[in-house]
Amino acid sequence: MKLKQLKLASAALLALGAMAAAPAHAGKTLDSVKSRGQVICGVNTGLAGFSAADSSGKWSGLDVDVCRAVAAAVLGDAEKVKYVPLNAQQRFTALQSGEIDVLSRNTTFTLTRDASLGLSATAVTYYDGQGFMVPVKTKIKSAKQLKGQTVCVQSGTTTEKNLTDYSKANGLNIKPVVFEKLEAATGAYFSGRCLAYTTDASGLASTRNKEAKNPDDHVILPELISKEPLGPMVRRGDDEWTAIVKWVIFGLLEAEEYGITQANVDKMGSDPSPSVQRILGTGEDTGKLLGLDKEWMARAIKATGNYGEMFERNVGVKSALKLPRGVNNQWNKGGVMYALPIR
Repeated sequence: MKLKQLKLASAALLALGAMAAAPAHAGKTLDSVKSRGQVICGVNTGLAGFSAADSSGKWSGLDVDVCRAVAAAVLGDAEKVKYVPLNAQQRFTALQSGEIDVLSRNTTFTLTRDASLGLSATAVTYYDGQGFMVPVKTKIKSAKQLKGQTVCVQSGTTTEKNLTDYSKANGLNIKPVVFEKLEAATGAYFSGRCLAYTTDASGLASTRNKEAKNPDDHVILPELISKEPLGPMVRRGDDEWTAIVKWVIFGLLEAEEYGITQANVDKMGSDPSPSVQRILGTGEDTGKLLGLDKEWMARAIKATGNYGEMFERNVGVKSALKLPRGVNNQWNKGGVMYALPIR
């Protein structure tokens, strides 16, 4: 190789190295969030354990905690969130139009949604699957016994399409009774208009706990008929904001893996582990790569606890929903929750 070519190659390598080490550009969404001093988060209109408001208007749930963690990382305050309740039909339009910054609303990642809506998936916060709920008095033990029966379902969801697919694949001739609003679908089921109600298994548990006069009068059937990986979505085209939301979630997962909790986050700052130091900003400054400061993740953990704490508080066996950790456990404890490494 000639001397001139060698110099050009060396210059190119140096430029690439400089680009790799440079702090991230803030991005349009992050600029807007910082300017207004608030993260605008689209949530469910009311799904206990995931996103629901109490009588005083205070929001809580697993999806809500994701928004709080993002606000803590970006703005230094988990309370700087505006919650916008959205039904299934409204949710994608609200994100596309810029009405919200992030959609954290029990939403399934699918090819169609990823490739055709101008949106980007971030990271899975709950692995779910679609199931069925029926009254105990029906003595139905399996979804295969729903042949020719009416099933209440919400429109504009993967649930509606999965129900049709399942019915056709198994020759069940299920008769869907479709409603635009979640409240209408569940109300019809509890009033006896449909023999069964179908949605994600976590949603069934939430609905049974919240709306049934006597939760023990209803049983969730054992079959899951689909894969429903749920997680926040953001607008496509703002890679910086996508990275922030994604890495906050991975950070909450890694915090659990390394034993960093809401209670010990300050104490763990002196831990000698390089992995812990990267998460908490006491070693390498990973925040600058996201357009944030070095304590971005420490603030998020302090605000919500790690992923395991969020799960148990909102939907776990000690919560009102009493859902087992199951596949949502850490990868090294029999589950599939696997965070990309913060390094």
